[in-house]
Amino acid sequence: MSLTLVSRPATASRPRASLVVAMLGFFVVALDAQIVNVALPRIRTDLGGGLSGLQWIVTGYTLMFSALQLFSGTLSDRAGARRAYGLGMVLFTVASAACAVSPSLPALVVGRIVQGIGAAMITPSSLALIREAYQDATSRGRAIVYWGLGGSVAAAAGPVLGGALTQIDWRLIFLVNLPVGVAALSVLSRVSPSPRRPMPFDWLGQVTAVLALASLTYGIIEGASVGYGRPEILALFAVCVGSVAAFVWAQSRGSHPMIPLDLFRSRAVSTALAIALVTMAAFYGVVFLQSLYFQQQRGATALVTGLLFLPMTGLVALLNPVAARLMVRYGNVAMIVAGQLLMALGLAGLWLLPTDSSTLLVSVVMVPVGVGGSFTVPPIIALVMDHVSADRAGTASGVINTARQVGGSLGVAAYGALLQGHDFMGGLRLGLGATAVVLLVLVAASLPLRHAHPQR
Repeated sequence: MSLTLVSRPATASRPRASLVVAMLGFFVVALDAQIVNVALPRIRTDLGGGLSGLQWIVTGYTLMFSALQLFSGTLSDRAGARRAYGLGMVLFTVASAACAVSPSLPALVVGRIVQGIGAAMITPSSLALIREAYQDATSRGRAIVYWGLGGSVAAAAGPVLGGALTQIDWRLIFLVNLPVGVAALSVLSRVSPSPRRPMPFDWLGQVTAVLALASLTYGIIEGASVGYGRPEILALFAVCVGSVAAFVWAQSRGSHPMIPLDLFRSRAVSTALAIALVTMAAFYGVVFLQSLYFQQQRGATALVTGLLFLPMTGLVALLNPVAARLMVRYGNVAMIVAGQLLMALGLAGLWLLPTDSSTLLVSVVMVPVGVGGSFTVPPIIALVMDHVSADRAGTASGVINTARQVGGSLGVAAYGALLQGHDFMGGLRLGLGATAVVLLVLVAASLPLRHAHPQR
């Protein structure tokens, strides 16, 4: 597949084209994170593999997505956001086709890994395009909400569409990405070229980041099966610790770090990133757990499972535009706090529900988890982007989405490990209850952010 970008002068319509491209990118990236969960039991039937195999279908994608966010943020700044986005979309679309024809579970996992690489290139560059197109903070905040709407629509459509397509053939869930990719590349040709800033890559930082995340995720997933005391699992955790130390050293001593550590001098940035990580871990973990719960514990079909997710995901899509007005009226911090409280309420509800509760009731109790989580995304991103300068937009975007996707990867890995270490319901309740408590702690940490001053 070739990529031709037609250069056009900047016009009044450029912000609109940039926003549409950004929304399509976030839509297809978020869709692929959601659509696969309801298909997991059918994939296991066709390709084999145990619970860890199902986890890798999800985390193979999110792991590379998270591990390469920082690299891709730098690439966006260096090569230009438009070019980085186009290359990422081509790679993502080709990998989607490869996933659709995978003959085995390992081949599917490899395809998902390549998809994650493409997604990592798309997301920070899509936000950088918005940062370039909208100079006013209020307009940029609204644009980010609409960018989030692309993900919300994907979240709403993903489980239902995945369930419907899985009833025919689970391979169709990957083919649906192809027309979206083609449409995004078509609109991209209307976006003016992005500025290119010469920035060397931090190769040591990138390699150590991949090693740290990969070894930690692999250790959590496989340790649940073979035991965390096994020498090979302990060695993986040692690699993770060593890689984290090397990464921090590279960022503090390197002349061109992927993450300038002075970004974290802002309390607003560091707190927002912690919240992004935990809320994403909770959301991905709930989707993974509840997909298995409805099908394996309650005997629902893939389509019925998708429909049971609809109250949660549908309300996310419908209420997302409201976030723009609420952000303007009450501010980013108030929205972040309210979103965390809603999410904690939903997690606590799922934790306390009796085992024999109706599936419809479980579906309704899931609603605050999705709505609360989605309400935190636009204000967190707006808060961070308001505290960085425009020339660091790509890097900051990479940092934000690294935190979110690391949370998603670790959420699926940790929740899956709890399932293997306990009976299904015991592991489910332990994970949900612990996450609710962590969110309440982060609520207290969020309140002082009301007095943070944005970057001018």
